[in-house]
Amino acid sequence: MANVSVYNMEGNEVGTIDLNDAVFGVEVNEHLVHMAVVQQLANNRQGTQKAKTRSEVSGGGKKPWRQKGTGHARQGSTRAPQWTGGGVVFAPVPRDYSFKLNKKEKRAALKSALTSKVQDNKLVVVDELKFDEIKTKNFKNVMNNLKVEKGLVILADNDENVVMSARNLAEIDTTLTNQINVYDIMKAKTVVLTKDAVAKIEEVYA
Repeated sequence: MANVSVYNMEGNEVGTIDLNDAVFGVEVNEHLVHMAVVQQLANNRQGTQKAKTRSEVSGGGKKPWRQKGTGHARQGSTRAPQWTGGGVVFAPVPRDYSFKLNKKEKRAALKSALTSKVQDNKLVVVDELKFDEIKTKNFKNVMNNLKVEKGLVILADNDENVVMSARNLAEIDTTLTNQINVYDIMKAKTVVLTKDAVAKIEEVYA
């Protein structure tokens, strides 16, 4: 089992914790991690882009000039692609970019992402995150104590004081254990977990 230090909100080490190898010590599958990230980005695409082809633009019903004898190249319509106001060649149409990833593949990708953070020493465990009031400065001080600049904070429960205090920090995101995903974990420079969050993740994914 991987053994990592546990810190308090002041940034002092207060103990250690053994991480379950079934979640935080698996063999990293880079292909599944890549597929999970691609899937999330693809599923977020709206796919609503649209342009008109020459059959959809209005006008152009009459041949602009006769076929021969004018000195111009022959033209059949003023709405052909080479004309201003003409249709677009191979115009984009609305489509669904999403694709499916099996549940086992998703779980394996998530475990690989968490394991990679442990291996890179980019996973920080805190004993708790508690604030008496909503104040961004307090949350920023805690992140400075933990030496976290750009990170993802994973909470076990939805603590409004913590979430709202972090909301104005552009480099810090917060999420719950039941909402974690591979893309957010890989995007974060450092992943910060509370001890309760570690226990919940191990309970679900071990």
